[in-house]
Amino acid sequence: MQFPVVDYRSPTAAQDFCASLVRTGFGVLANHPLDRDLVEGIYSEWQGFFASEAKHRYAFDPVRYDGYFSPKISETAKGHTQRDLKEFFHIYPWGRYPAEVSDAARRYYREGSRLAAELLGWVEAHSPPEVRARYSLPLPSMIEGCDDTLLRVLHYPPLSGQEPPGAVRAAAHGDINLLTVLPAATEPGLQVLGQDGGWHDVPCDFGLLIVNIGDMLQEASGHYYPSTVHRVLNPTGEAARKSRISLPLFLHPRREIVLSERYTVGSYFEERMRELKRND
Repeated sequence: MQFPVVDYRSPTAAQDFCASLVRTGFGVLANHPLDRDLVEGIYSEWQGFFASEAKHRYAFDPVRYDGYFSPKISETAKGHTQRDLKEFFHIYPWGRYPAEVSDAARRYYREGSRLAAELLGWVEAHSPPEVRARYSLPLPSMIEGCDDTLLRVLHYPPLSGQEPPGAVRAAAHGDINLLTVLPAATEPGLQVLGQDGGWHDVPCDFGLLIVNIGDMLQEASGHYYPSTVHRVLNPTGEAARKSRISLPLFLHPRREIVLSERYTVGSYFEERMRELKRND
């Protein structure tokens, strides 16, 4: 599977980007407007935060789902029995935020959300008429005034060699939301399940922006845009002693938005949350 790197500044960027989404569920952008220095700074300071005891002051809220999630309560992907080998912090506009770091992640949240809204506009414009007719609202309008979009700061610790059999950094899964916007992480490992049944590496050069379709957009488009299964592999050799930081922004529409005849955003989200809790 080929993942063409699309130049955001190209006059055909929107068309090329959406063609990649349709074919692979993923789009890769170069020369995008998100500040590379800002992203690099977030990676650096949050690496220090996850290495500190301060993270435990922000233990996650089981109702609001903001704050710090330790490896002991990390996600178990649908269809899997072992928890992922990761810890993470959930950032919402209304949620808790560590005093031990700068406001860089909050600034990134705003910048990333603006770009994501533009990318949704690309998707809307390049949807065939019969697909566009399925959308209950124009796609960018679905996220207006919504504060459910989630920025997750993810830390995959170095491997110790004592991990449970079958445990991986992120087991194969699909995302729930509309779009996920992800700057290339500090280390490789992200793979996508292709239509050929094989796993394919996603480009990871620093400065690239990875965007993938979530299940809500797949549902809203009648499966025209595929929510592709992906995973993060455990590294081997020297790389196993390195941690990995990534910064996915999960773009969520308002809960009352109708996705399809079967689901609103709220009903779809609650169904998926029940599935995840059953896995726990």
